[in-house]
Amino acid sequence: MDRNLALEVVRVTEAAALASARFMGRGDEAGADQAAVEAMRRAFNAIAVRGTVVIGEGTRDQTASLYVGEKVGGGSSVTDVALDALEGASICATGGPGALSIIAIADRGVFFPCPDAYMEKIAVGSEGRGVIDLDRSPTDNLKALAEAKGVYVEDLTVAVLERPRHEKLIREVRVAGARIKLLAAGDLSAALATTRPEAGIDMLMGTGGGLQGVLAAAALRCAGGDMQARLAPLTQDEVDRCYAQAITDLKKKYTLDELILGDVMFAATGVTTGDYLEGVRFFRGGGTTNSVVMRSQTRTVRYIRTTHHFDFKPVY
Repeated sequence: MDRNLALEVVRVTEAAALASARFMGRGDEAGADQAAVEAMRRAFNAIAVRGTVVIGEGTRDQTASLYVGEKVGGGSSVTDVALDALEGASICATGGPGALSIIAIADRGVFFPCPDAYMEKIAVGSEGRGVIDLDRSPTDNLKALAEAKGVYVEDLTVAVLERPRHEKLIREVRVAGARIKLLAAGDLSAALATTRPEAGIDMLMGTGGGLQGVLAAAALRCAGGDMQARLAPLTQDEVDRCYAQAITDLKKKYTLDELILGDVMFAATGVTTGDYLEGVRFFRGGGTTNSVVMRSQTRTVRYIRTTHHFDFKPVY
């Protein structure tokens, strides 16, 4: 893939972030999500990508735009596209931290064909690469990461979604002595934060969205982090989706290289300020965005702050 595509696709996440940020704190989750989807879809027409959505906003029956299988863009570079126009719609609607607009692009067949089901995950930054194991206990993983970082377990901070299903996990992490950041939503942002030391999150553990897990894996591969995952369907409907994807071994542990099978490019723009990226700020006639753009081939990570003047960018 042309390396310049990474800087092209960030325009797509910027457009979605600017549109959805207008809904921050207004209590309209559906409106925020729809604004992001519509803006992202329009922005695709202005970049040199001709992609097929493999992770998107749902099936064609569920959404009118950015559905799985939809062709986007009008360029010559043929790619698979994984996206979440607004990761954390409920966060945006309540004005909470860490809502993002996200896209990853890769050659055909690179993204794990993940069903829309829950996924058990563990993610770390580059210092923890090769030391985590989903089959080990949370305590053992914390000890291994602390040793790799040269710190005490008590110095580590673990991000966990605040859900009833995580009560046992939270108790064990506390007994082990690590600090915990409980998340109302948005474990993808926390997974990304493990790759940025100043964010103060050393590890993500727990069960969250599988599609978001693949997007997180794309970023972690670019940034040199690590991740392991296992599908963890919570309902029979989710089990059926796994079987429909020819995934019958629901106990299989997937490594980062099995979630992302080749080189990938990743871009994200902050909608609301979180641990990883600052959110959108508006001023008279425009706004500012903060984004990250990554390439796994070179492990290049660029943080981009952009000033937008809407009179000159009618797409926004």
